[in-house]
Amino acid sequence: MMRPLLLLASLVLLAGCVRVHVHGDPAAYRSAMSDSDLRVASYNASLYADTAGGLVARLAAGDADARKVAAVLQRVRPDVVLLNEFDFDPDGRAADLFQREYLDIAQPGGGAALHYPYRYFAPVNTGVASGLDLDGDGQVGGEGRAYGNDAWGYGLHPGQYGMLLLSRHPIDSAGARTFQHLRWSTLPGARRPLWPDGRPFHADAVWSQLRLSSKSHWDVPVRTPLGIVHMLASHPTPPVFDGPEDRNGRRNADEIRLWAEYLSPGEKPWLCDDAGRCGGLAADARFVILGDLNNDPADGDGLHEAVTALLEHPRVLRASPPSSAGARAAAHAAPATHAGRRGDPAHGTGDFGGRVGVLRLDYALPSTGMRLAGNGVYWPAPGEPGAEIVDGSDHRLVWVDLAP
Repeated sequence: MMRPLLLLASLVLLAGCVRVHVHGDPAAYRSAMSDSDLRVASYNASLYADTAGGLVARLAAGDADARKVAAVLQRVRPDVVLLNEFDFDPDGRAADLFQREYLDIAQPGGGAALHYPYRYFAPVNTGVASGLDLDGDGQVGGEGRAYGNDAWGYGLHPGQYGMLLLSRHPIDSAGARTFQHLRWSTLPGARRPLWPDGRPFHADAVWSQLRLSSKSHWDVPVRTPLGIVHMLASHPTPPVFDGPEDRNGRRNADEIRLWAEYLSPGEKPWLCDDAGRCGGLAADARFVILGDLNNDPADGDGLHEAVTALLEHPRVLRASPPSSAGARAAAHAAPATHAGRRGDPAHGTGDFGGRVGVLRLDYALPSTGMRLAGNGVYWPAPGEPGAEIVDGSDHRLVWVDLAP
C-alpha cells in the first residue's frame, strides 16, 4: 500500500506546484526551470510616441513607464518576448536604448539586469501613407487623425505602434517571413467592409489594394533548447473607431484568421510573404502565436468567433486560460462595467478603463506537440509585491512555460 500512497502524494504535490506556478510570482519559479525549458511571453508595452523619433527621445531622456515595463520583464524573465506598440526605427536606436538604459540596469520593483543578445524588428504598415481615401471622408491624407486614417495601418508616422522581438536564443532572421504587403482581398472569404444596405464601403480600385495587416504578420524562427520554434507575431487593429461598415472590426477578424489559414493544410498559392514565398507553415513545425490580438473570446467589441476559432484550431494546444488576482480585483472594483459579462474577468490581460474595463486581448498560444509546464498573466493584486510596476502599460504581460 505504501507505493500507491507515495504516488498519490506526489501527484498532489505536482498539482500544487502547477497551480502556484500559474497563479503565483513567475520570478519564484524562473530559477527552478531547467536549461531545456523555454518561457515565451507577449507584452503590449505602450512604448510609442506621436512623432517620428519620439520614442528614441523619450527613452534617452529617461522614462518612468519604460522603467516599469523593464521591471516587469526583469521579474518574469522570458527567454523570448514580443513587444507590441514599440515604435519602429530603421536603425534600431529605440531597441538599443531600451536594452542598454533599461533592461541592462536593475529597475525598482524588478529583478536583476536582463540581457537579450538577439532581436528582430521590421517595417510595419502603421503610419505609412497609402495615397488613398481609406476612411471614406472624400479626402486623401491630411493632418493628425485624418492622416492616420488613410495610412495602411492607423498611425501618425511610419512605424508607430511597431513590434520588437527579443530573445536569449539565436533568431534565424534569414528564415523569417513577413506579410506586411499581403492584400486583404486575396484572403479567401475576406470580410469586405459593407454599408448596411450591402454596398461596398471601398471602391473596387481601393479594395484591391488594401493591405490586410494593420502592422504586419511575422513568422520568426528561433533556435531554442526545444528546437526551432516559430514565433508568429502580430497586432491586429482594434475593432473600433469606425462606423456602420465595421471596417476595423472586420479587419481585426481577418487579421486573426490569417494565422488560422497559415496553420491549416493546403498549398495556398495566395498566401505569399513579402519576399514572394507562398504557402503556410510546415505541418511539423512548432510555434507560439504571440500578440495583442485586440479580441476577447466573449466580451467587448469585435467578432469573437475569429479568436475563438484560433483558440480551437487543431494545431493550437488546448489549455486553461492564464489568470491573475490583479484582473479579478480590477473587475471587482468596477462592478457596473463588468455586469452581464460572459467571460471570467480573471482571464483579463489589461484594464482599459471606462466602459471597456478588463478584457483578454493578449495571447501566447503554443502549438500541439509541445508540453505546457505553466502559464500566467503578470498582474499582482493591489498591495501585493510587484503590483506597483504593472501600470507602465494598460496591458499586462502574458507568458507560457514550455518543457521537453
